Amino acid sequence: MATSPSDAGDDVIDQFLTDRGHTVERVGWEQEYNKKQCPECGGLHDTSATTCTVCGWEPAA
Repeated sequence: MATSPSDAGDDVIDQFLTDRGHTVERVGWEQEYNKKQCPECGGLHDTSATTCTVCGWEPAA
């Protein structure tokens, strides 16, 4: 069985949910003063962070 990138089916799933009245939005970093805050665990990072060093979360591309 072939593998695909982890977000390969996201567009299809998003369209499925949207067609059924659900709101789909991409989750990104939250801002807390002059830091980025992880939406998953609440960890604070410098503004240059691309991945949460606490839980490993990263925003969808």
